[in-house]
Amino acid sequence: MKAVIDCRMLGSGGIGTYLQSILPFLIKSFECTLILYTKDVQNFNSMKNIKIIECNIKTFSLKELVAFPKEILKQINQNDFYYSPYCNVPCGIMIPVFTTIHDIVFLDVENLASKTGTLVRKFFYQRAINKSKTVFTVSEFSAGRIRKKLRLQKTHLVITYNAVPGWFTENISKNNIKKNDNLLFVGNIKKHKGLHTLLEAFKILQNKGFNNKLLIVGNSENFRTKDSSIKNEITEISNIEFTGKISDDKLKELYACSKLLIQPSLYEGFGMPPMEALSCGTNVVISDIPVFKEIYKDFPVTYFECENPQNLADKIIEALQKPSPGNLPDIYSFERTSDIIIKSIKNEVSK
Repeated sequence: MKAVIDCRMLGSGGIGTYLQSILPFLIKSFECTLILYTKDVQNFNSMKNIKIIECNIKTFSLKELVAFPKEILKQINQNDFYYSPYCNVPCGIMIPVFTTIHDIVFLDVENLASKTGTLVRKFFYQRAINKSKTVFTVSEFSAGRIRKKLRLQKTHLVITYNAVPGWFTENISKNNIKKNDNLLFVGNIKKHKGLHTLLEAFKILQNKGFNNKLLIVGNSENFRTKDSSIKNEITEISNIEFTGKISDDKLKELYACSKLLIQPSLYEGFGMPPMEALSCGTNVVISDIPVFKEIYKDFPVTYFECENPQNLADKIIEALQKPSPGNLPDIYSFERTSDIIIKSIKNEVSK
């Protein structure tokens, strides 16, 4: 089968990592044409078993939506199907479409975006569903929320769990890592990440003589929010350090060396940082939200009551006494995820 894979989101956070991880399996299974920004073409020039379409039209742009170049569409429509790792679908595609919706957090969490911003996102989610033969998502929780908030009609919804990329845990010797006493938070200050709960818990611990440092992965300058209380609160608490923008290798090092990762989220579609930390030999404390109960039910994690700072403080003390996690359940892998995607596409296209 001839596939067109939209690769314009390579390097774009979690979606880029997701695509980067499944792409080798897609290329192995299909005769692939990759849609790439010009800046990324050089990374694929040495690959002889693919074709490349250079396209500098930005994802989710008006031009993508209503005026996608006809010469590119002609090339796309000569293939058997189109796949996007997210919910952007250029206009004018006539072959079967397959997309991935990782979560619908903007529809579920109030005030995360403006009313206009929320409506725009809902439009793109629904448009992707309407145009797709199959929509993939990364958890039972996300699937349930999609069914609740959007109209599936005849579109199939298939769960393909997320996973830690194989390259992420390369060269990690868990037994030789020297642990420090740092606590680690990986995320942003959007309401659903629950940072406010962690800061309150951290203050409770400090009042009891707790001297551990809290590392927040990200730039303090980028911590902009309508709720300025969080930024003010951060500046008033001692022993908090921002890492600034860091590389994947540095993030892996922080995971491996830190004593705990704390993920106080109110909402996630999957939630990768706990999985990454566990894979690096670091214990995690996570909120007891439904998706974490689903994803991490068989993993050695410590749950706390969501949005309860006192309970989080207690659970941090409890988790600090635990030995590092040993061998993890072999449940999630991008090979399995890709296998589900490939089989689903082949089944639909061959009908």
